[in-house]
Amino acid sequence: MKGGHDLSGIMKYAARDEWNTDMAEAVGDHFGLALQEFELELDDIGDILDEHWAATLFGCAFEDLLTRHPDGRNICDDYLKRRGWAEKGPTKIYIRALKTAVTSLYEVSDVVPGQSLLVRDLIRGGDPIRVSERSATQSLKQWDRIAARIVPQGSKYLLSGAVLPFTVDASEELIAAILNPGGRHTNRKLKLDEVTLRGLAPLFTSAWLFDVLPKAMGLAQPTVYNSDGELVMFHRVRFPIAAAVTQKDIGARLAVVPELEAENTRFWNWLGDPPPARPLVGEPDSARALSVTMDDGRTVLGNIELKGRSLILSVNSATRAAQGTALVQAALGDLVGVPLTEIETIDRALENHDPATMPPSPVPFAEATALVHGMLDKSYRATLDEPVGMLGDITPRAAARTPDGRKQLVKWLKFLENRSGSATDPSDPMATYDFTWIWQELGVDKLRR
Repeated sequence: MKGGHDLSGIMKYAARDEWNTDMAEAVGDHFGLALQEFELELDDIGDILDEHWAATLFGCAFEDLLTRHPDGRNICDDYLKRRGWAEKGPTKIYIRALKTAVTSLYEVSDVVPGQSLLVRDLIRGGDPIRVSERSATQSLKQWDRIAARIVPQGSKYLLSGAVLPFTVDASEELIAAILNPGGRHTNRKLKLDEVTLRGLAPLFTSAWLFDVLPKAMGLAQPTVYNSDGELVMFHRVRFPIAAAVTQKDIGARLAVVPELEAENTRFWNWLGDPPPARPLVGEPDSARALSVTMDDGRTVLGNIELKGRSLILSVNSATRAAQGTALVQAALGDLVGVPLTEIETIDRALENHDPATMPPSPVPFAEATALVHGMLDKSYRATLDEPVGMLGDITPRAAARTPDGRKQLVKWLKFLENRSGSATDPSDPMATYDFTWIWQELGVDKLRR
């Protein structure tokens, strides 16, 4: 529960005979659907997610109980009437405020570490609210989304103790479920009053559990495809260079292969047609696309590199490994020997390339940051004139010309900014990149709130 407001008294009171049935009902409403779906017991939640999240989820159910009126009764009124004399004034005020507080989904902006944050209600709309907050500002960043209760306290607003962080995908599904109960293909939107939204509190907990539990249990891993719709599996095909053959001999042969473009005398990009503008038919909703392109839009199918007495072909699928092997053998013939192939999954690649275990970069940090920021400037400037899937396959500049386009553009920019700021190290060049110029370039900087 919230630091500075000791709710231990009313929590103990909820275990009394006259309230423990209602407490159990609230817990069942918040956990029941997920426990049934994943065949779990309540005690399993702490083992799977850890005790911090188990306590936070219990807090969601407990705070919901404080707002309920079973048989015309309310635990806050009952507790303050019987035990209010034992509580300090601020705690009594806080309990009364929790009684009428409503859970909603908020987007975070303008975080002042250790002091406050600005939040915008994604369900009910309205102007952003400045919330006084200390601990949560240390972990929340701009454009994060949270389910929370905002509690008025005098002239200030506070976050209650039960705060659930939502991914963008999970939050969008929750918003659609609440505002479009008839389905995503209907234009009818539900207008919620506080009484109705207060009754939907268990939905927020269930939505969070249905998003988080499968990932924690290893049941829902994102499937990653390349631009050809092939499952990503990294292949390194190593060709031994034949005796008496030089790297210069290899380079001369590869120089006349039309599909190859040299970066230098030892490195070539294997290029293909631009990737399709739309996702391939049949891809699941959880699918993620992995595609690398050149400045002219052509897809990088793989790389060829000369290292010592070996030629190495690197690609991201079994099909490309077979095609690339055939390409190399047709170009080089007996200049290379029989290849050996190493295969690596995405999970293993991430393990083997953990930044924490990588040797320090020989490039000074300031120079590395400038290089990364320069690369991002170039990449994002090119993207402004390219179709973007999240914008309905139109360019950001085109989206900026219409009201509906600008709404989607703001979502896209927030997604980019939030993802960039997710780096574990706050000094990481990705985390320190400033997106302000993009908002200004597209004329939507006034909507950055």
